Amino acid sequence: MIEVRETTMKDIQNVQRLWADGDVMKFVGFPNGLIQTGEEMQNWFRWIEQGRPALNHYSIFEDGQYCGESFYEIDRARKSAALDIKLFGFARGRGIATAGLSYAIQEAFRNGAEIAWVDPNPENKKAIALYTKLGFCQKDFPDYLKKEKEDFNSIYMELRKD
Repeated sequence: MIEVRETTMKDIQNVQRLWADGDVMKFVGFPNGLIQTGEEMQNWFRWIEQGRPALNHYSIFEDGQYCGESFYEIDRARKSAALDIKLFGFARGRGIATAGLSYAIQEAFRNGAEIAWVDPNPENKKAIALYTKLGFCQKDFPDYLKKEKEDFNSIYMELRKD
């Protein structure tokens, strides 16, 4: 059974382990993983807690085993939510990403977003297939995102609430 729930302080070691995995992080620019100290993880978690519900982080489990994360952050002025999902290799290809990202999308829309967007690396074919399956369409980056995304190799895909 897949369970997606709001991340709590007791989950941050799982998230820390996920981010340290180079296979998980290679498409976001950390092929050797992103190593964070316990203090850095606690600071990150405080940022999540203080930002809810405009942003939120979810831990994804299958039969009690931690599989990965999903996340959204809403730009209130634009009513758009950036989304992200990361899973350990063992959890891919089994519907877990669909469940985890669908949950984050629903919560972003419930909390004020009208548009959900992702910016996968064009080489991450599995992520692009997932986003397409969930109804995301590739478009040009909006002007407000072009400047901050110009140094990244990514494409823009969006899903509208309506």
